[in-house]
Amino acid sequence: MSEIEKKVNPSEGNGNYSAQSIQVLEGLEAVRKRPSMYIGDTNEKGLHHLVYEVIDNSIDEALVGYCSNIDVVIHEDNSVTVRDDGRGIPTEIHTKENRSALEVVMTVLHAGGKFDKDSYKVSGGLHGVGVSCVNALSSYLKAEVHRDGKVWVQEYSIGKPKENVKIVGETNLTGTYITFKPDATIFQNTVYKYEILAARLRELAYLNAGIRLTIIDERQKDENGEFKSDEFYSEEGLKEFVNYLDDTRVKLTQEIIHIVTDKNDIPVEIAMQYNTTFSENIHSYVNNINTIEGGTHLTGFRRGLTRTLKNYAENSGILSKLKFDISGDDFREGLTAVISVKVAEPQFEGQTKTKLGNSEVSLAVDQSVSEALSIYLEENPRSARIIVNKVVLAAQARHAARKAREMVQRKNALSGGGLPGKLSDCSEKDPSLTEVFLVEGDSAGGTAKQGRDRKFQAILPLRGKILNVEKAMLHKIFENEEIKNIFTALGVTIGTEDDSKALNMEKLRYHKVIIMTDADVDGSHIATLIMTFFFRYMQDLIKAGYLYIAAPPLFLLKKGKKETYAWSEQQRRHIIDEWADGIESNLHTQRYKGLGEMNAEQLWHTTMNPENRTLQQVTIENAAEADHIFSMLMGDDVPPRRKFIEDHATYANIDA
Repeated sequence: MSEIEKKVNPSEGNGNYSAQSIQVLEGLEAVRKRPSMYIGDTNEKGLHHLVYEVIDNSIDEALVGYCSNIDVVIHEDNSVTVRDDGRGIPTEIHTKENRSALEVVMTVLHAGGKFDKDSYKVSGGLHGVGVSCVNALSSYLKAEVHRDGKVWVQEYSIGKPKENVKIVGETNLTGTYITFKPDATIFQNTVYKYEILAARLRELAYLNAGIRLTIIDERQKDENGEFKSDEFYSEEGLKEFVNYLDDTRVKLTQEIIHIVTDKNDIPVEIAMQYNTTFSENIHSYVNNINTIEGGTHLTGFRRGLTRTLKNYAENSGILSKLKFDISGDDFREGLTAVISVKVAEPQFEGQTKTKLGNSEVSLAVDQSVSEALSIYLEENPRSARIIVNKVVLAAQARHAARKAREMVQRKNALSGGGLPGKLSDCSEKDPSLTEVFLVEGDSAGGTAKQGRDRKFQAILPLRGKILNVEKAMLHKIFENEEIKNIFTALGVTIGTEDDSKALNMEKLRYHKVIIMTDADVDGSHIATLIMTFFFRYMQDLIKAGYLYIAAPPLFLLKKGKKETYAWSEQQRRHIIDEWADGIESNLHTQRYKGLGEMNAEQLWHTTMNPENRTLQQVTIENAAEADHIFSMLMGDDVPPRRKFIEDHATYANIDA
């Protein structure tokens, strides 16, 4: 199928990027007082979002054709440098502000070229708060601009200039270098995770074909003394993105359907391919922002896909023997797709930019999918028949799953007596005050029941390893006893006429769902199986912030009457060094092989007591990367899984 590519023309009014292009809307006062309003939170997510905001400015330069290389460097002290080869932030005097445009961009909220339509056609970032927000939340920031043959520099502390913008040298390069150190009085943790930043750069490389993105970590060296690094570059954009997401799945067709077009001045790029799995994996983006809640572009994609495939299936006669209607989600089972649109003035629902609201985008995407898919089906009849047959099988499986699902939901509808027999419920009925532990095995479940606070803590023991939903058809999932117990205990229902996997949380009985497994390899596997189930079938519960992982200790250390717990081998060695100067005589170490080896009081004190415990909240910062990891960990392809474990065994945190 031919591809129509639309590129932004740098000469279309974008070349005149000067101080007068910078428009000021308001000041910086509120950022340090309410940082979560601007970057989401002051935990790990917000910390990494600072880097994304700076990168977004560089990507905006690339979108208008002025930047092709972006580097991210994590320094030894966890400061970060983002450098690009764009035009460089303007440095001349801004007439309205009567100071350097660089200082205006760095110190005034909502000041930047992206508010001037002649400078940037489309842009990402946090509603334009961008780099000034990063400056406000950094104890130190240095802006270095290569522009007009000069090197311009200004340094800042908590958003305030330490000096005027000054020239420090000459250059034949262009670009902007931003170095910043997050303020430790704002953020709970200031240690950057290489994997999180690398995943975002990989995603941006796929979303912006032809841009080279590099990450260097000066905190880690390999056996040759070289800093840890990765380079991401994509020639074919979303086509390669789908290949990456599906590299551990069995593909139904060899070719990827790739659409690159422009509808009503909206650039649209879509790549999709069917595989043999039973889950729908669709990821949508607007101006490089991952819209995890979808929106009008996703609606348009689904409508165009369903209508076009249904028309083809009906005309081919394949549906004639089917005794029930096909629903929209039958057409999406086993589909991996990435949708990316560029919108000049995107309207997002909520501050976090997770759902697109522009109505005109829906029609543009619908038409793009319909036209390209129709051509593909006509030109590839063998692949078309394989896809339609997959749809028919999905419809048959959904029909079989309906009875199993209705059985689960009838149990939920029962008042009082509908809870699983293994569930030890709590007395509190307000879901915002309650929590349920999903515990590995009856033995550990018994200990947890004895140790819990019955007022607000419920216990649901799970027998062995739950079903691997990555490999199971829908009706098998609803027939699985342990999964039925989870649905019933939580009080949620699943499935509507339009979407058989839609989750209804109106009657959710707990606002903390805590996975509590042994702190060993088997326990990690069981926890991953449970998380895979929640990611595929209860993703809304994760997005609401209700899923957690308990952190039981690995060791109990005793010396005389003194005792303490350790959660890792490294922590155990540190305690030994403190207590015995490295000598382990007179020091007893107990290694917990499972939760059941702790008595009720120990389990309560270390793992269940809200005053002492550590809970890891499961979040979906990067849905595409989470999709890839779950597929790789729970799929059939062994080599990628083995490599992941070898690379991450000592420090992996495999929650989404």
